[in-house]
Amino acid sequence: MNKSEIQSANIELKHSFYVITCLVPHKLVQTAKGDEGQSMKRIWVKLLIIVTLLIYSIPGTVQASVSVSARSAVLMEQESGRVLFEKDAHKVSRIASITKIMTAILAIESGKLDEKVKVSDRAVRAEGSSVYLKPGEKIRLEDLVYGLMLRSGNDAAVAIAEHVGGSVDGFVFMMNEKAQQIGMTDTHFANPHGLDDHENHVSTAYDMALLTRYAMNNEEYKKISGTKVHRAPNPTETWDRVWKNKNRLLTEKYKYSTGGKTGYTKRAKRTLVSTAKKGDFEMIAVTLNAPDDWNDHIQLFETAFSDYDIAEILSKGKVDRIKDSQYKNKVYLDHSFVYPLTSAEEELVRVEYLLKKPVKDQRDIQDQEIAGRANVFLEDKQIASLPVYYKPAKKDDKSFFDLFKNIFTSIAGVIDHG
Repeated sequence: MNKSEIQSANIELKHSFYVITCLVPHKLVQTAKGDEGQSMKRIWVKLLIIVTLLIYSIPGTVQASVSVSARSAVLMEQESGRVLFEKDAHKVSRIASITKIMTAILAIESGKLDEKVKVSDRAVRAEGSSVYLKPGEKIRLEDLVYGLMLRSGNDAAVAIAEHVGGSVDGFVFMMNEKAQQIGMTDTHFANPHGLDDHENHVSTAYDMALLTRYAMNNEEYKKISGTKVHRAPNPTETWDRVWKNKNRLLTEKYKYSTGGKTGYTKRAKRTLVSTAKKGDFEMIAVTLNAPDDWNDHIQLFETAFSDYDIAEILSKGKVDRIKDSQYKNKVYLDHSFVYPLTSAEEELVRVEYLLKKPVKDQRDIQDQEIAGRANVFLEDKQIASLPVYYKPAKKDDKSFFDLFKNIFTSIAGVIDHG
């Protein structure tokens, strides 16, 4: 939002707070459709909405919607966490190798990526997909994470778990602790790779989107997840190991793909987490038990890029349009707030500033004290709440008059005593 463009504000006193409600003509910080001719496109979009509403009013007409092959699916916007599409997103299911997203982020956060890991016999004996580690070899933890994410190495998963957690069981405990911290309320991990060797190794599409959103805030994870090919030293051969990413969305199918993780077991079927970015619009798609997962993800991303724009609803910095002398030009937000909106939703956003009743003595307010909150609503649903900070003028800040007065006094003093 460009706060200088706020069109109207209603102010009322509630208890010890001022409530300032603003209708917000937000500022688009990026459009998934590109910037060229955006004004004309918006006119056509609004005309299309009117025509569409007329069509939908015809008896027997069914509103079109995204259709995916997945039993469970979710599409989430990275910055805000807004869910743009869901299909049984909270259904508890087996998840196969997308489990390794948790294994990877724990390894990265351990701070041990440069350490050498000695590969155990247990790691080498791990079933399923493998990077063909050798018992007793020493390999950097970072290379193991690449082997885990690009080639889905179950041997790499066990080696990571033993090194980072002290044991596989110790690492599984760490996985469930992290899941709790992130808010994955319907998840329980029982191994570091996702094989069907435990009945209680389960999650949901929504929980896996939460995990991916968390992991994508880590630059090292983003780099590894988005790597197409990685070379790792091979201690017993004259050539390097070369690992090509199994995620075909990233390597060949979708130009906006930025990473993700594939998965498959006989019981879980095909599972897939993928991320995509177009301009400033970043999204996460998760599908569980999806026979046509590549196309599911492309359809989800393309529909969202077409239907939504990323809007800056609140801008970092000074809050305008507050007339009270104590707060005017002295309250600010320490970060911005952006949110994906459809064209129809753009007119439905409002911001309500809830500010403390001004005190009689300005000196009672400390620098950077929270003066209230900026609550953002989409229709009647609150979608964000940001602290509003008070920043009074510094004690050594002086007006031009005070500065002139001091200079004049100094000169007069020189004349009197000179």
